[in-house]
Amino acid sequence: MVDHSRTPGEAGAVAGGNAASGALPQDFETALAQLEALVSQMENGSLPLDQSLAAYQKGVELARICQKLLDTAEQQVKVLQGNLLRPLDEAGGPPDEG
Repeated sequence: MVDHSRTPGEAGAVAGGNAASGALPQDFETALAQLEALVSQMENGSLPLDQSLAAYQKGVELARICQKLLDTAEQQVKVLQGNLLRPLDEAGGPPDEG
C-alpha cells in the first residue's frame, strides 16, 4: 500500500536514502543538471538495483519539476505576447496583415 501522507519532497528523501540527497530543486537549471547526472549514472550501469530504482524515482520527480517549470514559462511568454502567437510564413517572417 502506498503512503499518500508524505509530500513529494519527503518521498524523494526516502528514495534518495537521506534528507540531503532527497531535497528537490525548484529551479529549472538545477533540476535538469541533477536529472542529467542521474541518467549518466544509470547508463553507466554501475548502480545496484535498489539504487537504480531510487535514482529512477528521483529522475521522474525531477522530470516533472522541469516540465512544470517549462509549462509555467510557456504560459508567461504567451501572456507577454498577448496570446498573439502566429505561425511564420514560408519566408520566415510574420504573415502579412493584409
